[in-house]
Amino acid sequence: MNRSELIDSIAQQHDLSRREAETAVNTMFHSISDAITRSERVEVRGFGSFTTRDYEPYMGRNPKTGASVEVPAKRLPFFKAGKNLQERLND
Repeated sequence: MNRSELIDSIAQQHDLSRREAETAVNTMFHSISDAITRSERVEVRGFGSFTTRDYEPYMGRNPKTGASVEVPAKRLPFFKAGKNLQERLND
Protein backbone atom coordinates (compact mmCIF):
# COMPACT_ATOMS: atom_id res chain seq x y z
CA MET A 1 0.00 0.00 0.00
CA ASN A 2 1.40 3.38 -0.92
CA ARG A 3 0.54 6.81 0.48
CA SER A 4 -2.25 7.46 -2.03
CA GLU A 5 -3.88 4.09 -1.36
CA LEU A 6 -3.66 4.74 2.40
CA ILE A 7 -5.41 8.09 1.96
CA ASP A 8 -8.16 6.49 -0.14
CA SER A 9 -8.61 3.69 2.40
CA ILE A 10 -8.96 6.11 5.33
CA ALA A 11 -11.37 8.30 3.37
CA GLN A 12 -13.61 5.29 2.58
CA GLN A 13 -13.52 3.75 6.07
CA HIS A 14 -14.34 6.97 7.89
CA ASP A 15 -16.62 8.70 5.39
CA LEU A 16 -14.19 11.58 4.85
CA SER A 17 -13.38 13.54 1.75
CA ARG A 18 -10.09 12.61 0.13
CA ARG A 19 -8.71 16.05 1.04
CA GLU A 20 -9.55 15.57 4.76
CA ALA A 21 -7.96 12.11 4.79
CA GLU A 22 -4.88 13.45 3.00
CA THR A 23 -4.52 16.22 5.58
CA ALA A 24 -4.76 13.67 8.42
CA VAL A 25 -2.17 11.34 6.87
CA ASN A 26 0.24 14.18 6.03
CA THR A 27 -0.10 15.62 9.54
CA MET A 28 0.61 12.23 11.12
CA PHE A 29 3.69 11.58 8.95
CA HIS A 30 4.96 15.12 9.50
CA SER A 31 4.56 14.82 13.29
CA ILE A 32 6.38 11.47 13.39
CA SER A 33 9.18 12.80 11.17
CA ASP A 34 9.62 15.91 13.32
CA ALA A 35 9.73 13.89 16.53
CA ILE A 36 12.33 11.38 15.34
CA THR A 37 14.39 14.23 13.86
CA ARG A 38 14.58 15.59 17.42
CA SER A 39 15.65 12.07 18.58
CA GLU A 40 12.34 11.55 20.37
CA ARG A 41 10.69 8.13 20.53
CA VAL A 42 7.25 7.84 18.93
CA GLU A 43 5.08 4.99 20.20
CA VAL A 44 1.76 4.02 18.66
CA ARG A 45 0.21 1.50 21.06
CA GLY A 46 -0.63 -1.78 19.38
CA PHE A 47 1.29 -0.83 16.22
CA GLY A 48 4.90 -0.11 17.08
CA SER A 49 7.51 2.50 17.87
CA PHE A 50 9.77 4.74 15.83
CA THR A 51 13.23 5.69 17.11
CA THR A 52 16.62 6.61 15.74
CA ARG A 53 19.80 4.58 15.97
CA ASP A 54 23.31 5.97 15.86
CA TYR A 55 25.92 4.14 13.81
CA GLU A 56 29.68 4.59 14.22
CA PRO A 57 31.90 5.28 11.22
CA TYR A 58 33.53 2.24 9.63
CA MET A 59 35.65 1.16 6.70
CA GLY A 60 33.56 -0.23 3.87
CA ARG A 61 34.45 -1.57 0.47
CA ASN A 62 33.33 -0.34 -2.93
CA PRO A 63 31.86 -3.49 -4.52
CA LYS A 64 32.69 -2.33 -8.04
CA THR A 65 36.35 -1.43 -7.55
CA GLY A 66 37.19 -3.23 -4.32
CA ALA A 67 38.70 -0.03 -2.91
CA SER A 68 38.33 0.74 0.81
CA VAL A 69 35.95 3.60 1.57
CA GLU A 70 35.38 5.33 4.88
CA VAL A 71 31.65 5.37 5.74
CA PRO A 72 30.84 8.34 8.03
CA ALA A 73 28.85 8.11 11.27
CA LYS A 74 25.10 8.44 10.77
CA ARG A 75 21.70 8.35 12.43
CA LEU A 76 19.00 6.24 10.84
CA PRO A 77 15.30 5.78 11.64
CA PHE A 78 14.30 2.46 13.18
CA PHE A 79 10.84 0.88 13.52
CA LYS A 80 10.01 -1.86 16.00
CA ALA A 81 6.66 -3.60 15.57
CA GLY A 82 4.42 -3.72 18.64
CA LYS A 83 3.24 -6.93 20.27
CA ASN A 84 -0.30 -6.68 18.86
CA LEU A 85 0.99 -6.20 15.31
CA GLN A 86 3.39 -9.13 15.65
CA GLU A 87 0.62 -11.38 16.95
CA ARG A 88 -1.70 -10.32 14.14
CA LEU A 89 0.95 -11.15 11.54
CA ASN A 90 1.57 -14.58 13.03
CA ASP A 91 -2.03 -15.72 13.57
